[in-house]
Amino acid sequence: MSLFTRSRQLSDTTEGRAEPDDDTGTSEPEGGTGTSDPQDDTDTADPQAGAATDSPESAAPAQRTPSGQSPTAKPGWFGWRRRYPRTARGVSVGTTVLAGALVLFALLVPNRIERIEFASFVRIPAEGVLLAGLLLALPSKPRRVTAVVTGVFLGLVTVLKFVDMGFYQILARPFDLVLDWILIENGTDFLRETFGRTGQVLAVTGVIVLFVALLVLTTLAVVRLTNLMVRHRPVAGRTVLILGTAWITCMTLGVQIGTVPVATKGNAEFLGNRVEQVRAGLADARVFEKQASVDAFAKTPPDQLLTGLRGKDVLFTFIESYGRVAIDDPAMARQTDAVLKEGTGRLKAAGFESRSGWLQSPVTGAGSWLAHSTFLSGLWIKNQQRYRSLTTSDRMTLTNYFGKTGAWRTVGVVPGVRRAWPEGKYFGLDHIYDSEHLGYQGPYFSWTPVPDQFSMEAFERLEHGKKDREPIMAEIILASSHNPWSPIAHMIDWEDLGDGSVFHRIKKEGTDPTEVWKDPEKVRAEYRKAIEYSIRSLTEWVERYGDDDTVLVFLGDHQPVPTVTAGDTGKDVPVTIVAHDKKVLDRVADWGWTDGLKPAGDAPRWGMDTFRDRFMTAYGPRG
Repeated sequence: MSLFTRSRQLSDTTEGRAEPDDDTGTSEPEGGTGTSDPQDDTDTADPQAGAATDSPESAAPAQRTPSGQSPTAKPGWFGWRRRYPRTARGVSVGTTVLAGALVLFALLVPNRIERIEFASFVRIPAEGVLLAGLLLALPSKPRRVTAVVTGVFLGLVTVLKFVDMGFYQILARPFDLVLDWILIENGTDFLRETFGRTGQVLAVTGVIVLFVALLVLTTLAVVRLTNLMVRHRPVAGRTVLILGTAWITCMTLGVQIGTVPVATKGNAEFLGNRVEQVRAGLADARVFEKQASVDAFAKTPPDQLLTGLRGKDVLFTFIESYGRVAIDDPAMARQTDAVLKEGTGRLKAAGFESRSGWLQSPVTGAGSWLAHSTFLSGLWIKNQQRYRSLTTSDRMTLTNYFGKTGAWRTVGVVPGVRRAWPEGKYFGLDHIYDSEHLGYQGPYFSWTPVPDQFSMEAFERLEHGKKDREPIMAEIILASSHNPWSPIAHMIDWEDLGDGSVFHRIKKEGTDPTEVWKDPEKVRAEYRKAIEYSIRSLTEWVERYGDDDTVLVFLGDHQPVPTVTAGDTGKDVPVTIVAHDKKVLDRVADWGWTDGLKPAGDAPRWGMDTFRDRFMTAYGPRG
């Protein structure tokens, strides 16, 4: 018998009547007839209880035990309730209280962790009041069906709220019911890569068990409370009326506990927003198709494309999670500023100048591939549906246009890719170096397969350092600053990199992610160190291997997770152009960017999708 199933108990009474077993004591229907509502099968007296109401004279002594009950009767839990009536009653009352608490929790819990507070759970939910009134008004069979359906639906809504909590913690936005299912697979991959196969299996199993348990428990809880209301219909009816009046009053007067309104219709608003989100998601494909059909450079002859960069090696480099928070946050600003000033000075001493500004990424927390494709395609790739549409279209990207000129060899260095990446062909790269083709024999650093310094050295060895080569356009993705930032590598002498085996020792000296993530301040500190490592890897490479023809564009792909941003909801990322040839930077003088590797707070801020066309215009024949 389920914990939430109504149970009955028989008691010894001299009159032979059955003692009510309801949590609050069963009250006789109005009118004093002792009969139940004919519509309510839940109101029908238990047969065993009915037998107990017969007069003592009607029962033969041989059929009675000393307690006055049939020796074959074992009411509730194999007779346990009869042997321990007080304990059984306590369990019954406790179960009903837990059922009520679960339903109230499901109705009132917000979908964001930072909104969970005591005041959130002492509100009056309009949906709960209306549902109680509906269940009291329905006939028996429709009521049972409605209670079960409501319980399942309430469980599903609660699950969706929990999923939203996770998405807000990582992506600073709610789960998209149309477009985000692919991210669940990515999430399980991240668990495997961070905590191993065992950790992944345990986490996924735990989530499935909790999902099923929540659906079952909310359903049983709603059914139990429905039965309780029906058995106490007059009291339940008056309670619903009082709560409804209180809700209207509190809503009209704007009564609050702190900043939390007492009267809430949060679930209705929550579901309304999700319906609108689904409609927008379904319509987004048509909107995106129209946007993708417009390309200002589609008809430009190849010999007129990117003429201001001919003969140069052009590197577009993404630093994972390098967001504005690393520069502006007081807890990180001093250290990051020192690294950027040091890099600016060392590059200047080597003959390089730099300019920096801000770009607004379409994502935050995660979804790097969406930011990369936004930057390269000139389209706002804000979800997986747009990404799939883009990578199956003929839309030209920045890398495609470099290849179209025939003046550059185009390569990709993507150490974060560890399996087949069919989308790579879309970006028109002549060759792609993933984690298996960089010659790295060292350990993974949590999610990161190859430390950034080694990735840059491998690019030098495999492409840039070759003699008698043609100019290179490279897309390079530096992944050491990828979540969870523990353990992280640190800079070593470039001559000591070898095949990467040296990083085994460095990893052992690093921090443990399970310990780091217990303290948000430790997470923020490790994030900062990872960003510093990525910046040093890149600037030292330019200082060491750059020449008169080197042009470097590097940027962050998105802000880090909310644990690091600490409430900052902005999506700005730094972007910098570094060049030895002064003419290269002269072409973007009207952009108003800041000198050096650190953009000023008031430097221009553009959408990431606008960079492609601005860049191609600046370095075209009319730039």
